[in-house]
Formats: sequence, C-alpha cells, structure tokens
Amino acid sequence: MLASLSIRDVVLIDRLDLDLGSGLAVLTGETGAGKSILLDALGLALGARGDSGLVRAGATQASVTAVFELAPGHAVWAVLDEQSIPVEASLTLRRVVTADGRSRAWINDRAVGVTLLRQIGDYLVEIHGQHDQHGLLDPRTHRDVLDQFGGHDALRAATAHAFREMQAADAARDRAEAEAEAVRREEDHLRTSLADLVKLKPEPGEEADLVARRQRLQNADRVVSALNAALDALNGEPGLEMRLLDADRALQRLPDADTEPRVAQLRAGLERASIEIGEGVAAIERLMADLDLGEDSLEAVEDRLYALRAAARRHQVTTEDLPELSRHLRERLDLIDGGTGGVTRLAAVATAARAAYKTAAAALSTARRGAADALVTAISAELVPLRMGRVELAVAFDPLPEGSWGPEGTERCQFMVRTNPGAPAGPLARVASGGELSRLMLALKVVLARTASAGTLVFDEVDSGIGGAVADAVGERLQRLGGHAQVLVVTHNPQVAARGDLHLRVAKRVEDGQTLTEVRALDATERREEVARMLSGAELTAEARAAADRLMSLASRDVA
Repeated sequence: MLASLSIRDVVLIDRLDLDLGSGLAVLTGETGAGKSILLDALGLALGARGDSGLVRAGATQASVTAVFELAPGHAVWAVLDEQSIPVEASLTLRRVVTADGRSRAWINDRAVGVTLLRQIGDYLVEIHGQHDQHGLLDPRTHRDVLDQFGGHDALRAATAHAFREMQAADAARDRAEAEAEAVRREEDHLRTSLADLVKLKPEPGEEADLVARRQRLQNADRVVSALNAALDALNGEPGLEMRLLDADRALQRLPDADTEPRVAQLRAGLERASIEIGEGVAAIERLMADLDLGEDSLEAVEDRLYALRAAARRHQVTTEDLPELSRHLRERLDLIDGGTGGVTRLAAVATAARAAYKTAAAALSTARRGAADALVTAISAELVPLRMGRVELAVAFDPLPEGSWGPEGTERCQFMVRTNPGAPAGPLARVASGGELSRLMLALKVVLARTASAGTLVFDEVDSGIGGAVADAVGERLQRLGGHAQVLVVTHNPQVAARGDLHLRVAKRVEDGQTLTEVRALDATERREEVARMLSGAELTAEARAAADRLMSLASRDVA
C-alpha cells in the first residue's frame, strides 16, 4: 500500500507530506481546490508524463516521492531483482521535473528510466476516473484478471508447460529438417566417409595402445639379446655353479676342513652364491617366458597406426575423435534414412506436442468462459444499486492466429459493455461516460477485490452526478473494497465521505500574494463539520450537523 506521499512545488502545492494507512481514504474540498493536483502528483511518481506545467510558478523544479509498503512476495520485488535494484524494507519512487521540462526518476535511490518507473507503478496503483485510466481499461490485462478471478493457476501452468514443450518440439523438428536438407546435399560424401570409418573400426584410446605396442616391438630384439647373453654368462661351459661346486670340493680336502670355523664360513658362502645364481637363472627364464610381444608384427602395428592417423587428418579431427565422428555421421544419415533421430519421428513428436498444447489451451478456454459467466453475473448484481441496471457487461473471446499463440492460451479476452439497450457493445474506455466508467470500474473492483494485483486503488469522482441512495451504494462499496485494498477516493458526496477511515480536506489559501493548495487530515469533529458542509453548502446548520452525525453513524454501523 501507499504509506506516504511527499510533494514539493507541484502546481499550487508548495510543500505537502501525507501519511496514509489501509482502508478507505476520502479527499474532499470545494471545486477547484486542487484535489486533482494530488492525483497528478501521484501519477508523476508512478511514471506518468511530466512537463514543465507541473512546476509551481517561481520554483525551479517539482518533485514527488511515494513510499510503498509491500508484502515479501510482491511481484515488484522480482522486477527490481532483474534490474539489480536493491530491495529494501520499503519501496521508494521519486520523480523530479525541472522548469525546462526535463525529467528524472529514482527507485530506492537508484536512477532509472521513466519506462521502468511506469512498469513498477502499474503493479502498485490503479487509477480510475475521468482523467487518467489504468489497469482494467487496458484490454491486455483482461485475460489475467479473468484467470485470477477464476483461480486458473493450475490450468495456466499446464498450458504454459505444454506451450514450451510444443516450442521445443517444433524447434527440434525444424532443426532436423534443415539438417536433413544439408545431409541430402552431401549424402554421397557422408556415406563414403561413414563406410570408411565402419571398415576401419576405430576404438577409443587405440592410438596410445598402438604406440606402446610399437615401442615394445621395436625394443624386442635388444631385450631378447640381453636376456640370452645373461643366461649364457650364467650357464656357459663350465658353468658357475659347477665351478662353485669344484671350489667346495677342494675346500673339503683340507686337513682341518671339519674343524676350522673359517673354512666352514667360506663353504657356507659358496653355497649361498650357488643358490643365488640358480635363482637368477630362473628369474631370467621367467622374464623371457613372460615377455609378451603379441601376435602382431611391427609392420602390422605400424600399418594400423598409419591408417588411423590418415583418417584423422582426412576428417580434420584427432584419432581419439574418430569413433564419435562415426556416430555423428550415422546420426546425420539417420535423418534421411528414418532412424531414431529422423525427421519423420521428430515431426510426429511435434504433432503430438501441438495436440497436447491445444488440449491444455482448450481446457483453460472452457474454464475462462465459465469464469466469465460468473464474473458478469456478479458485476451485474453490483451495478443495480449503482443505478446502472441497464448496463450490460460481457466478455469477448477472440481466437488468436496460430502465430500468436502463447503460454497464456490461444485467445484474447476483453471486457465489453453496452450502456443502452440496442446500442452496440464496445470496449470499456470507449463506450462508457466518465461517471459511468468510474462506477463500472468500482463494481468490477468490488467483485475482483480478493484477486486484485494492485494494493492501492484510486477513484477520481466515482460518484459524479449521483446522490441519495445511489451515492450511499457507492460509498458502501468503496468501504467494502477498503477492507481488501487501500482505496483513495476524490468525492463531492457526503454519503461517500462519511464512510472514510481517513478524511483529507483539500483547500486553497493565499500567502504572500500566492495561491497555494493545502491538504489536512481531519479529526472526528472536523470530519463532522466537513460532511455537514457537503450536505448544506456554505452555511452550516444544526440540521446539517445532525444529518452528518446520522451518516457517520450509519457508516460505522455498516463496518461493524
């Protein structure tokens, strides 16, 4: 809701600071006192067109600051986040217009363009009256309003999901068709390349394996020669083991061979050497047995390596990419061969997705028509007490061309009105007069109050040209609407003014030869006097004060 409004040097207002609350706020005052200036100033903060005519005479600039208090999940916060504007406890909109017509705007002290300010303002305030028209008078909002009233969130989500699926399927089919056309142009080359790769049968990691095998084969002669030389050295004639045995026999012939410790140690050493030599021979023999040179010759390995590298150069890829290239060529040819990625299959998927979207959109459309009937019935009931019983409201559904289908469905919805029997129905803004339009907007907002997106509603002279029971009906509906949203109403009608939770009086004063507009919140006694003035005119009478008491008492009783 709008928490405060600060105005500086706008037309006849030199300085004004208003603190506002929830519920119904009424603005009253003599004709020409400047009530419309308040709405012009608020509109300026919301992104309306600004020009030098708004700057008070003698001032260099006009400025308006509007502070809003919003719930954490309000849609505005997401918009600000997209624009990287800091989110604070409250939302502050500020607009300045200089005497030479230049305009600047800020959101939470961040300089922004007027377009963004207007976008944010549309989320916050709806103004209905005989001058500025927003919200429901824009046909682009009618479909969303109808869906909010009908509670179509699930159906809209299903339709949006089906639309995205249809878009994705159409895009996949279109890409496949374009690719298939390209494949047909180079089909012979693709088939030849694929046949060569199928024949070659490249494997992942094969080049590295071949390089290692070639290295082993190139070293094979040196390895075998070295191992054989080692065996010859150990097993030559006479062998080392035999010579060690001869040495041990010689030591055994010593006279003290059995008693001399040193001879025993020497013989033990010879025995260990003989064992080590035997183990060395066995180890060399195992190494030769384990030497795996494979069945391929060096020539065969080098031929395979050359074939892989030649294919890689021919296709301008690495040998490691050859298996993937083979798969890719197969997929491309599948587009015209009718494989799993073929155009025919993707076209069938796209057809099914389109059918699913049309089904979802049709279900949403059916629900909209039911909601439209309920909405028209509810609004018609509200119009009777407003002396607009002959006004007929309808919701027109216009099918969209296929190229304009979207996540919201396949149709356009627009509220239409017929103000006189026999007259053609037309859009709200073009058919209804100013007073009728304001009361029609009031009836719409009363019915849509629980689903309204904007938290602040402004009605400019919604009670113009009416009185008595009709004015009381308008006041009762404004008061009821104030229970769901913040409502600001400019009124000349005491029946409406008596129902305000906050009463603001607009008046002119002359100071230092200048005419200025001031706005003041009235207390209970001042409210009674203002309502009495609205009843009786310039001269206040006891009867007028008594009538004001009755009106205010009735208003309080209706609230209770």
